[in-house]
Amino acid sequence: MGVAAFEARRAVALAAGLWLSLALPVEAEQASARAPEPNTLVPPGVMRYAPSGFPDRIVASPAQDASRGFAVAWRTDAAVDAPVLEIAIAGDSPDLGEPRRIVASTRALRSENGLAHHHRADVDGLEPGVLYAYRVQGDRTWSPWMQLRTAGDASEPLELLYLGDTQNKNASLTSRVVREALRQAPDVRLVLYAGDLVSGGDGEDDNEWGEWFDAAGVLSTSSMTAPAPGNHEYFEEFEDTPRERRVLGAHWPLQFALPGNGIAADGEPATTYWFDYQGVRVAVVDGTSALDLGSAAAQARWLDGVLSDNPPRWSIVLIHQPFHSPRADRDNVELKRHLQPVIERHRVDLVLQGHDHTYGRRGPARSAAATPVYVVSVAGAKQYRLSEQARATMDPVGEDTQLLQRIRIADGRLRYEARTATGRLYDAFELVDEGEGKRLVELREGRIEPRDCGREQTLKGRRDRCWE
Repeated sequence: MGVAAFEARRAVALAAGLWLSLALPVEAEQASARAPEPNTLVPPGVMRYAPSGFPDRIVASPAQDASRGFAVAWRTDAAVDAPVLEIAIAGDSPDLGEPRRIVASTRALRSENGLAHHHRADVDGLEPGVLYAYRVQGDRTWSPWMQLRTAGDASEPLELLYLGDTQNKNASLTSRVVREALRQAPDVRLVLYAGDLVSGGDGEDDNEWGEWFDAAGVLSTSSMTAPAPGNHEYFEEFEDTPRERRVLGAHWPLQFALPGNGIAADGEPATTYWFDYQGVRVAVVDGTSALDLGSAAAQARWLDGVLSDNPPRWSIVLIHQPFHSPRADRDNVELKRHLQPVIERHRVDLVLQGHDHTYGRRGPARSAAATPVYVVSVAGAKQYRLSEQARATMDPVGEDTQLLQRIRIADGRLRYEARTATGRLYDAFELVDEGEGKRLVELREGRIEPRDCGREQTLKGRRDRCWE
């Protein structure tokens, strides 16, 4: 009800002697007092995500050969030590037979929610393209049985998802992107996250990870999850002192059971890895380590080896920081100097990135070839503004839009679609493998117009961002 209608109603009520306490409508009364939403839905002092004997934060990730194995990570309280994972071939009967049992390794982590035990079980010796049922053990209890299919033959169709930064307000707003992603890609087998899964560094790290798993939902257990680390997966040790340095957060190496075939930097756990999934080689690069810890040259040598011996038909590089930044005043020189030449030389098909909280796509740096295709996207609530250079060199671009990306590979074609949180088509193209190279076909039918930010500033008064 608008203010004019409210005054008319008040006049009628007064004339009839019925006026008691009609209040000004909430939208009129509070319009000028709209407050920013907190980063989590957990009130201060509430231990919403305290660990218990019931297994939670269950997530499956691919083995190096995803047709033969996968690994599962999960969390319990400290009463559970070295639990087991049970696995069997899924069937139509509730009788799954005698399952295979795998003992997990366990590591402890203390957070604002108390002491937790994080477990990892590596499952090998599986058959390609088979649907398996698995469950994980807690304290005198089990998780539900979950189902996961191993990667099949390279000739079979493959559906996967790519999500940019989730980072902020995961339970509140990222969750709707995930629900739409499941609607758009119901047969998704693999999910790639381009880093900054959470914001971190605010005393709510464990709450944020709890909300990330809530938002990811069934994706974490019914498909294989492959994340890249972002700068927010690190924290600043000795901040604002001469000893300041980046340190990988304690949650990262415990919450994901990733392949151990990457390289380590400065004694930290490996944050690079690669795997093959049904005709696709995926290499995950740590942009933060490359830029801030001096590992760019070492990662380039490692990536060159991974891509040199590459029998799959398709290749994807997943990294947090972009090679071509769509945000103003960002230029990741060390990535361009060391890693980009490797990517261009090997004609990687897709380079999937995050970090800049906008959307932008462009082709190779210095050639007329179709690949690599560089994409930056964002799934979460934080939204930045595009630079003028991005508007001149990328097509399409976008601001103020939560997005998901569905990728489908079949019959020598890779089809890429970016869709908004409400399911509208934002970008689409195909890469067609013609034997001696790839051809890019733009798919413009059905796309909505590129979106721009219509706000002058955020609710916190920041003009360099669109939303936060």
